[in-house]
Amino acid sequence: MKIANPFYYPLAMLAGGVVLVAGARLVRLPAVVMVPVSGAIALTTATVLKSREPDTIKLDNPALSKELQRIRAQAVSLTETAQRLKEEASKLLTSVEYIDLLGTVQYVCDRTQEMPTKIDHLARRLQGKDALLSMSDMEAQQKEATAKIATSSGLAKEKWQALSAQLANNIALVQQGEDAREAQLIQLRSVIVESGGVLQQLQNKLRTADLDSAMDAAELKAMSDELKAFQENADVLLV
Repeated sequence: MKIANPFYYPLAMLAGGVVLVAGARLVRLPAVVMVPVSGAIALTTATVLKSREPDTIKLDNPALSKELQRIRAQAVSLTETAQRLKEEASKLLTSVEYIDLLGTVQYVCDRTQEMPTKIDHLARRLQGKDALLSMSDMEAQQKEATAKIATSSGLAKEKWQALSAQLANNIALVQQGEDAREAQLIQLRSVIVESGGVLQQLQNKLRTADLDSAMDAAELKAMSDELKAFQENADVLLV
């Protein structure tokens, strides 16, 4: 466990101050005893608080590092929405005839909640000046996207086509010797933002849908499938 500076943690400073005042005024211990004790309390509290924080991974490019943190924060927010949706779906889709729809909603919610961890993994891969996307990685990702295009239809096919085009752009950047990490993060952020929109639409529709209506049930299923397509796109970028 790394030692933390208590001055960066107001709660730790407060804890140390309370101990100092309590010891000096209530217990009436000498300052020569209480000052180091309160300092130790503040230091320990700060270290514990720091240990509970998620690891912050910084890239050599400050702008990319800031963008990565912003993307992760969006993903964390998305997991909270997914959890609420999962709980609501479990309460509303209780009949046997909705078991498949409930399973689909729960699946996409579970996948959404995996995103922050996957972003942390990506961040570690992107660290360092030499952490440019390799041509082999990009070509493998585009090959996967092309295969998905051939087996998909409708909206899902459109999303895979858009991802394939973005991957082609990333490959061009690598060939030019530029930092393609920026293009990858921009595409990832776009996927997360669009996923958030679909997740919210799905939640709204679930709250207002007539579950006895085949049309409403079909719309819920279509939204779930759309969200699943976004998650598959994100997986290609995060692998």
